[in-house]
Amino acid sequence: MSTPAQTRPEPAYQVLARKYRPETFADLVGQDAMVRTLKHAFEADRIAQAFILTGIRGTGKTTTARIIAKGLNCTGPDGQGGPTITPCGVCEHCRAISEGRHVDVQEMDAASHTGVQNIRDAIIETVSYRAASARYRIFIIDEVHMLSTSAFNALLKTLEEPPAHVKFIFATTEIRKVPVTVLSRCQRFDLRRIEPEAMMALLERIATAEGARIAGDALALITRAAEGSARDATSLLDQAISHGAGETGAEQVRAMLGLADRGRVLDLFDMIMSGDAAAALAELSAQYADGADPLAVLRDLAEITHWVSVVKITPEAAEDPTISADERARGSAMAQHLPLRVLARMWQMLLRALDEVAAAPNAMMAAEMAVIRLTHVADMPTPDQLIRELQKTPPPEPSPGGGGGNGGGARPPAPAPSGDNRSAPAAGGTSPQGGPTQSHGSTIPALAPDLSLARFATFDAVLELIRANRDVKLLVDVEDGLHLVSYQPGRIEFRPADSAPADLAQRLGSALQRWTGNRWGVSVVASGGEPTVAETRDAKSRALHDEARAHPMVQEVFARFPKARITGIRSAEEIAAEAGAAALPEVDDDWDPFEEERGAHPL
Repeated sequence: MSTPAQTRPEPAYQVLARKYRPETFADLVGQDAMVRTLKHAFEADRIAQAFILTGIRGTGKTTTARIIAKGLNCTGPDGQGGPTITPCGVCEHCRAISEGRHVDVQEMDAASHTGVQNIRDAIIETVSYRAASARYRIFIIDEVHMLSTSAFNALLKTLEEPPAHVKFIFATTEIRKVPVTVLSRCQRFDLRRIEPEAMMALLERIATAEGARIAGDALALITRAAEGSARDATSLLDQAISHGAGETGAEQVRAMLGLADRGRVLDLFDMIMSGDAAAALAELSAQYADGADPLAVLRDLAEITHWVSVVKITPEAAEDPTISADERARGSAMAQHLPLRVLARMWQMLLRALDEVAAAPNAMMAAEMAVIRLTHVADMPTPDQLIRELQKTPPPEPSPGGGGGNGGGARPPAPAPSGDNRSAPAAGGTSPQGGPTQSHGSTIPALAPDLSLARFATFDAVLELIRANRDVKLLVDVEDGLHLVSYQPGRIEFRPADSAPADLAQRLGSALQRWTGNRWGVSVVASGGEPTVAETRDAKSRALHDEARAHPMVQEVFARFPKARITGIRSAEEIAAEAGAAALPEVDDDWDPFEEERGAHPL
């Protein structure tokens, strides 16, 4: 006869994520709101026909679906119980559902069964049959958002009017991809990320049950890496226990996760913010030699930048249980003396650096170049600081003629050049004195104007007519190649520029006759004439450019940044006009949309 030790098989190893999977709602961590709602529904016998569970990976969606299935079909230890929020776990139905072998609880993965035929075979053709042994037939569909549109449509009728013995439980990480028609037929539960305190307590209970010794700061690192996912956290804990081989500390977890020492990353952050490129590169190289991934170091820098920025806005954010007291103190000090604009610039540059390091053939070289850029701009003044410094600079002494600078009184407005059609009055307009607007050039007094051409009182009106008819080539030729000598409605004399096409007069006359119905006399002379429209426009732009460059504050900017350049100039009037155009129209407080629809509201 063999000994008991010889007959008893060795238990198969089970990963912690499965070994400690919650079996009841009491075991679920961080989902109190959902448990409370389900408890009230079960007690009032108001159990929905379909549930949909959504949340990030590892928060317990499929596990919750199985617990709901057990609660619906549990009969209790004596076999006489009804639906309950606390399944017994010992009756045949509870044990069969936990082991995934219950004939009346069917689980389907929508990722591999996406088509309408899968839904028809698995659900639609079998839903009318009553449960073989349990109280309800339950269909659990995981990652339901991956079903095809036709599969959703095929499911809708059954989902809207299922038999009384059928319940549906859906789980998804992409709730926005589930059609509204399906969502409206389900009771929805959003499973939350598990809070750091609850996660650390869970990991500590599991480690104690496994007889493993793991340091608190190591649990904090695992909690931070899991990002609210219980499954990820327990999987990392399983790996950390094996990695530590006895007692696991933060150093082993950092090595396992490829992380740098957070304290050293804070040191690197300080070096970058102080502009010490040599020290920052040396620290980065030291962390790389100790096994830190350059990409992970930059991610940690981005995480610290984000954390310090949040702490600057909301100081209570520093009280993070996954961060040591020393790190919290350092982060709070950084938040106090670092401007938010500097932190925002650091964040944007790190985002770009992360893409570069991920795509670079040599990650360490790319990370070093990123650190050099970061230290170079760290101590640069922010735009508002620069303006304040520039405003402290005294304006230059005015020139003897009194025309130097514009730091004193208001500069008198310059008269608009006659060739700038953008500042011309509208065609057929009147002058401020009430008379007709003056012509663009000298007039020919011998020719009496045709009354039908009165609306073309100026040459600018001719330009607007060409624009209105969208003859781009003619407009460009006129603006670039026509020196206006004289103008009156129906009669144009000009000197062609060197770049003007030979047929410009003929084309302009034909086009004007076609558009106005009147014959136009367009003639060419050998000398005289005003600057072309393009020359006037360019001269005005150059004058504005020169005036802006002569401003004391702009001169100070160029002194500090020699490679800077002026990319655009806008007047206060233009800025005000743009703001007015972008603003929403004011709405009368007494406005009634229904009265307007009936025509009762005055316009």
